[in-house]
Amino acid sequence: MRINEDAPVVARAQVLVAADPPAVWQVLTDLERWPDWKPEVRSVALQGALAPGSVFVWRVGPGTIRSTLHDVDPARRIAWTGSTFGIKAVDVFTFEPRGGATLVREEESWEGLIVRLFSGRFGRTLQSSLDSGLAQLKAEVERRHPLSLRLEERAAS
Repeated sequence: MRINEDAPVVARAQVLVAADPPAVWQVLTDLERWPDWKPEVRSVALQGALAPGSVFVWRVGPGTIRSTLHDVDPARRIAWTGSTFGIKAVDVFTFEPRGGATLVREEESWEGLIVRLFSGRFGRTLQSSLDSGLAQLKAEVERRHPLSLRLEERAAS
């Protein structure tokens, strides 16, 4: 699955996490624990296994998003679609090993009439969301896995 490059709003972000891809995967894909480390997420309910076709419903701010998993490739890639308030989203995460760390890339597209009408505002909102979400993911993974790259860097010094 790929984002819609022709959508009115497309955003991309990346972050280097001081942990290996399986550690990052474990945190990101433990969907029902998102509210523990993503303050804007109020609840998540996964219906079924973490597998293509499974649905998860999550509450963010005043809205509820219904998402469907598409690509589920452990420690390498996960993608889903979602919709709320007339917005259709495609969200894709990829994980690339980088010498004991993980480069996490996220890209997302939004489409729909309201997005087309207010693409500037929605574009800024989405970019901010990706940037803050990856920062939160990095902080949570590194909190749960403190014996990661930071110790290796100190030993190399």
